[in-house]
Amino acid sequence: MAKKVEYSVEERLRALYDLQLVDSRIDKLRSVRGELPLEVKDLEDEVSGLDVRISKIQSELDEFQNEIKEKLNKIEESKALIKKYNDQQKNVRNNRAFESLSKEIEYQELEIEYAEKQINELKAQIEQKNEKLSETNQIKDERSSHLEHKKNELNAIMKETEKEEVELLKKSDDFQSKIDESLLKSYLKIRSSVKNGLAVVPVERGASAGSFFIIPPQVQLDIASRKKFITDEYSGRILVDKELADEENEKMDKIFTAI
Repeated sequence: MAKKVEYSVEERLRALYDLQLVDSRIDKLRSVRGELPLEVKDLEDEVSGLDVRISKIQSELDEFQNEIKEKLNKIEESKALIKKYNDQQKNVRNNRAFESLSKEIEYQELEIEYAEKQINELKAQIEQKNEKLSETNQIKDERSSHLEHKKNELNAIMKETEKEEVELLKKSDDFQSKIDESLLKSYLKIRSSVKNGLAVVPVERGASAGSFFIIPPQVQLDIASRKKFITDEYSGRILVDKELADEENEKMDKIFTAI
């Protein structure tokens, strides 16, 4: 079993600052994509929702057509019964039977009239649904076209940045391996709690980068000694001296250029 390498405070500070530089560069790459991934996802969901809506409208149209077929069949049945009753009337021998058949004929005529009314109502609904279907298809075509454009835009950016991001993520893992778990957890917690993701910052002009609060001279000396980890009491960020930061910036610039 390989012996675990022990790193000094200074080595861990350098690894921590290098990790910050790498993670900040990854953040920058990802910011180039901006809201595109979310836009693509939202558009995909919208197109999918429109597909469901179109399928539902088409289903309703099919139901209406089936209902019209049923009504037409009913009309044909009623017409056949009317013909049958008319034929029977020719052979009846009393008024009572004749009247009874007349009532049956009248009932079937009402059935035909009612079925025709229902067919007209169904046709009106079909017309409305077809208009809705056409409108929904048009919206879907527009959204699909927009989605395709956004996907192409995102793919182009991904193609440009993917290789560099993969390499940077490997570097991030390398530097994380030099940092003990508790310190790494602190770093990640600070990073997630600040807007710009800066958990490790250098001391510049007597204050931590991006802060107006002056750090006491003795604390500045302690930071420069690189013997212990010191955090800014106001922002909670881990502090490193400017000389170390400059050295690591120069080193990492060369690495970034080579990627």
